[in-house]
Amino acid sequence: MNLSILAVSETSGSYWPFAVLAMGIVFVILAIAVFRIHAFISLILAAVFVGALSDSLPGAEEGNHFVTAIGLAMTEFGTTAGKIAWVIALAAIIGVCLMESGAADRIVRGMVRTLGESRAGVALVLCSFFLSIPVFFDTVFFLLIPLAQALAFRLGRNYLYFVMAVCSGGVITHGLVPPTPGPLVMVETLGLNLGFTIVAGIGLGLIPAFSGLYFGKWLEGRLDIGVRESPGIRIVDIEAIVSKEDSELPSFFMSMLPVVLPVFLIAATSFLGIWTTEGQFYELMQILGNKNVAMLLGTIIALYLLAKQRGVSFRALGEVIEGPLGMAGTIILITSAGGSFGAMIRHAGVGDSIRMATEDTGFSLIIMAWLVAAIMKVAQGSGTVSMITTSGIIAAIIGNGTGLGYSPVYLFAAIAFGSQMGSWMNDSGFWVVCKLSGFTEKETLKTWTALLAVMGIVGLVEVLIVSSIVPNLFM
Repeated sequence: MNLSILAVSETSGSYWPFAVLAMGIVFVILAIAVFRIHAFISLILAAVFVGALSDSLPGAEEGNHFVTAIGLAMTEFGTTAGKIAWVIALAAIIGVCLMESGAADRIVRGMVRTLGESRAGVALVLCSFFLSIPVFFDTVFFLLIPLAQALAFRLGRNYLYFVMAVCSGGVITHGLVPPTPGPLVMVETLGLNLGFTIVAGIGLGLIPAFSGLYFGKWLEGRLDIGVRESPGIRIVDIEAIVSKEDSELPSFFMSMLPVVLPVFLIAATSFLGIWTTEGQFYELMQILGNKNVAMLLGTIIALYLLAKQRGVSFRALGEVIEGPLGMAGTIILITSAGGSFGAMIRHAGVGDSIRMATEDTGFSLIIMAWLVAAIMKVAQGSGTVSMITTSGIIAAIIGNGTGLGYSPVYLFAAIAFGSQMGSWMNDSGFWVVCKLSGFTEKETLKTWTALLAVMGIVGLVEVLIVSSIVPNLFM
């Protein structure tokens, strides 16, 4: 390893790119975790900081280096926002419409009834797995925790198991399947095919999700945690929360359509391109399967469902979508700032230095991606920040991805699984689960934190195995 680093020194003239990377990461961690500066401001400042420390930047030879760093950081911020903003905003609208129209409740009921109460844990995993594709994890957890409480109250057991089931499915797709912000930014940063990545994320997420379910069953037999009340939800009100008749809710098919249709169109277009890139049908699918168009179609259906269920005009729906658009705006700012930070790391030449230092060591880049994501998650708490920061570092290392020997999608998955590790008091997800489930902080550490660690490790092992057996499956 020392010889490799020496070779870098001889080639590049200094160790400075490593120092820039280290200082950039420390800057982000201190700003977010210690000084409590908002993630958006922290990441933008970190991007400028990295650019200012870099030996050279595109265009710096024509003017002031620091001014160039500021301008380039803002340009990269805008570039990332242009790729993800529309999709994230529409995903937020779809999520709220699913909740407000009762479509999400209809999906959950259909799953539970199909599988039966004896398999309610499996039903909850599948529901949270599916609903977290367009909906943020905390929203899905808020939706499903009353059902978990109602089932446990009715059966007189398995409350911890049901809570862990909700967590297992929701966390996986939140980190692995676009259009949630973290995965969406990683797709753009690593230059991946969106349709293939959606399919890969769903496929690679199933085993870790169900490993979490079985771990929850194991915990159930070892921890004495009965049904708890949570803020705003009393035990006596649980049955009333899920007491609506099916006739008052949308059909199961229409409830599923706003999520299934965009995923199907995007994935189908990607796979269609394997067989043909000619003809009118392919040209039509290119339009419909464009992520921006596909998400718009799903949003229109979701808005229609909400308007129909509430009996209001489309004009009145404007008030409904103000909330999710405000929430989406914050997410867009944070993820775009993270994209800018990652881009400035690439401009700093960090990728070339790390690649040359590790190319002869035999150290797995998949493991490196997982470790960096895990360290970032433990240090500053946000899985999304961990994903977008780590993907920027890995993108700088792999360049266009040629010569890896396997699909870059496996690096995407490794980062996603690593970003689940070490959830504790600095993670907003920790507090969402703690407060809404009625757990104590100690119980949350024993359950939620341990659950994510198990799924993160299982996910890493799965990625290492699958990438060695079918390395080019998602190319």
